[in-house]
Amino acid sequence: MMKHFAKLFVAAVFAGSFGLAGAAADEEKVVYHVNDSTVAKAALGNIKNHLNAVGGNAKIVVVTHGLGIDFLFEGAADKNGNPYNIQVEELMAKGVDFRVCNNTIVNRKLDPTKLLPGSKIVPSGVAEVAKLQSKEGYVYLKP
Repeated sequence: MMKHFAKLFVAAVFAGSFGLAGAAADEEKVVYHVNDSTVAKAALGNIKNHLNAVGGNAKIVVVTHGLGIDFLFEGAADKNGNPYNIQVEELMAKGVDFRVCNNTIVNRKLDPTKLLPGSKIVPSGVAEVAKLQSKEGYVYLKP
């Protein structure tokens, strides 16, 4: 009996240390980190597949900075001329959160009013990734 209790205690401590104790058993929290828009098409496809695989039961945040923010501006298209806004809007409708680095906007002298509606500006993309991982229990993915 004591061995069984000890095993349960270790399992509970292990789950708590990884932020699993309070989360819904089937909910995933994932941050996708994009710092190069040449991977945006693949990233958007990965996110769509991810949501399909988990039945939409995931909290996904896409954090962008550097050249990775370009696909979130009005009129942005991939190398074949396919606009990004359609996929981004579809993912936003499914609850995906797109966050854009203000440091990048300022340093590159970009117009934040040209971002796709629904995009959220955060002070620092890299700080946002770190916060999501260290303080909010998000798993990190880099397409």
